[in-house]
Amino acid sequence: MMGTVEKPDIDLVSGDFWGTNPHEAMTWMRANEPVYWDGRVWGIAKYDDVKAISKGPELFSNAQGIRPDSGPVAMMIDKDDPEHLKRRKLVNKGFTPRRVKESEAAVRRACDEIIDAVCEKGECDFVFDIAAWLPMIMIGDALGVNPEDRKQLLEWSDGMMRALTGDPNSVDKATEAFIGYQAFASDAIAARRDQPTDDLMSVLVHAEVDADRLTDDEVIHESLLILIGGDETTRHVISGGMYQLLTHPDQRQKLVEDPSKIPTAVEEMLRWVSPIKNMARTVTRDTEVRGKTLHEGDKLLLLYPSANRDEDVFDDPFRFDVERRPNEHVAFGFGTHFCLGNSLARLELLCMFEHVLKRLPDIELVDTAEPDYRPANFISGYEEMRVRFTPTEPVLT
Repeated sequence: MMGTVEKPDIDLVSGDFWGTNPHEAMTWMRANEPVYWDGRVWGIAKYDDVKAISKGPELFSNAQGIRPDSGPVAMMIDKDDPEHLKRRKLVNKGFTPRRVKESEAAVRRACDEIIDAVCEKGECDFVFDIAAWLPMIMIGDALGVNPEDRKQLLEWSDGMMRALTGDPNSVDKATEAFIGYQAFASDAIAARRDQPTDDLMSVLVHAEVDADRLTDDEVIHESLLILIGGDETTRHVISGGMYQLLTHPDQRQKLVEDPSKIPTAVEEMLRWVSPIKNMARTVTRDTEVRGKTLHEGDKLLLLYPSANRDEDVFDDPFRFDVERRPNEHVAFGFGTHFCLGNSLARLELLCMFEHVLKRLPDIELVDTAEPDYRPANFISGYEEMRVRFTPTEPVLT
């Protein structure tokens, strides 16, 4: 039956394509052309293919950049092993299990701080007032940002992500945001070299592997990767996950009655939202994937949201199920580039949903229509989501 469905419009580099609901198109791709050429890039739609290609950097390289329409930059995500692994070991010193575990009290305090700012009002924009702030506070603190500068950091992150629409006219916004962040990071790096601290920026400045340290430019780019990777992605899972709970009261009630189910629910939110929409790889020599010939130099996109709705892997994939097991999603990628900050992201999601469901028990949508997506071709999620609730007292003094 699926083969008779009319082919949808597919433009995998367009922010507008990802800014609408692309799942109809990706469902068509999985059924009809799971290795799909859209005129500029190949789209890899099936779960098994995404995982296989992620494990084969010698044939599908990261070193030409993770975006299909621009070259590599000085960060580990744009490198293949062994260079990637060497860089990852340096950055990993800021994401050890011990450091993440030790941050739980700070994450929970941040959750209460965020909810305190809105709980007496009875209404807020869940995306900007709640979801955006937890990862920004945690990443900002890790990078040594003063609390009064968090809003500026959020604006820079937003500016760089909003420009990834596939529209050449949007580049100026990203450039302006990058220049601002570069100046901030340069000052922070100089300060950490003179006076080391225990924050992540200092770890990046002083980390050493095989007698190598990161240059200032490399620290800027790696910290920027941490900022965008840590802020934008987690924000969208918090807002997208909450929307599903608010539109599926039975699923929400399961978590209210038994908060021990929240970690499993978090994995379903990650699968469902898949905030990183794609990563590019460059074909290093002519090869075939599912009978399609991919030529040396071709760009392809690993379509994570499509892989996470693959009917061959996930039972009833378009059903949101907070008790879904197994749930081997690829929202954090796969292989050597598996997301370095996955443990911190999971902790933030767990804590935020525990705190919101406990402190704002009757939270509901003002408008039940699905919110608009940000039109971006890399990381995307809801722009705004108005909610209301019975006003409550702050808990922090």
